[in-house]
Amino acid sequence: MTEFERRVLAVVDELQPGQLVSYGWVASEAGKPRAARAVGNILGALSDDTRPWWRVVQANGRIVSPNAAEQRARLLEDGAILDGDRVLEPPVQRP
Repeated sequence: MTEFERRVLAVVDELQPGQLVSYGWVASEAGKPRAARAVGNILGALSDDTRPWWRVVQANGRIVSPNAAEQRARLLEDGAILDGDRVLEPPVQRP
């Protein structure tokens, strides 16, 4: 695991229920603001369900995860309001 991957996972581990952030926000917090796609790849490869990967979406609120159905279900459990594959509430934190 690279240092950047460790930082990304540390940022994601701190996300709380009701907190929704963008891939770019995570990348910025992990020290590489232009690495949003890398964050998506890191989270898409996770096999650990104890990390709240489902709280990370596109900056426009779209859910694009390979596990979109599971992500939608978990976001609904967190209290999010969805319209199809887009989160309406809570607002997405962006860099």
